[in-house]
Amino acid sequence: VQLQASGGGLVQAGGSLRLTCVASGRTFSTYNMAWFRQAPGKEREFVAALRWSGGSSVYYADYADSAKGRFAISRDNAKNTLWLQMNSLKPEDTAVYYCAANEVVRETSRAGAYDYWGQGTQVTVSS
Repeated sequence: VQLQASGGGLVQAGGSLRLTCVASGRTFSTYNMAWFRQAPGKEREFVAALRWSGGSSVYYADYADSAKGRFAISRDNAKNTLWLQMNSLKPEDTAVYYCAANEVVRETSRAGAYDYWGQGTQVTVSS
């Protein structure tokens, strides 16, 4: 699976951005997908994930506490696309955002659980 992330940019605090991750491959629907972010000098941290239930098109969303109520993760399997809608952005959301994927994920919020990564897209929130 190859992942291509886009949609980052410069936005004022309180604003919104929607990140997009387009995946290659024919089995996108069975992949667990996630967003992580990494700020300068900090470790990569979990933001949100959509876990495949193992059946039909049912997915479960997980969010980091910092993202709950402000961010929404979604996907369109027909378009091999994952999104992260980010609202009420704060300066502390500034980071490079990465999309990640794997067929089997036992720890949704652990970066090491994902084998496939996009190249990252910069999000900068000014105060």
